[in-house]
Amino acid sequence: MAGLEVNDWKKIGLGLTGFGVFFSFLGIILFFDKGLLAIGNILFISGVIITIGIKSSLQFFTKRNNLKGTISFGVGFFFVIIGWPVIGMALEAYGFIILFSGFWPTLAVFVQKIPVIGWIFQQPFIRSFFDRYRGKRVPV
Repeated sequence: MAGLEVNDWKKIGLGLTGFGVFFSFLGIILFFDKGLLAIGNILFISGVIITIGIKSSLQFFTKRNNLKGTISFGVGFFFVIIGWPVIGMALEAYGFIILFSGFWPTLAVFVQKIPVIGWIFQQPFIRSFFDRYRGKRVPV
């Protein structure tokens, strides 16, 4: 189980990813501030690369199934940098959903096990929505 080992590099990567999400959220809240969005994107991407490694990142982002999401995320990042943050964030959101759609089943199981919030997600209507995706494999 060497993959589950949390060393210092993974801690730094998770921290960068967290700060990236925070700065992106702050950039959206402050009326699509392109500086905060750009910083958030750079921190998020560098955090993901440091967390899972360069080789795994390249394999993940250049996989045939993920190529559409990678291109969409990259074009969205470019639009944020040149000063069109609304269009850029819309493209990035689409790319993010395409790239990480394989992780939703894992996230659903995790959310259902959280003490207070898990009760809500275990209700029959919401649980049936999650059960449709439970059997699928995570793409990494």
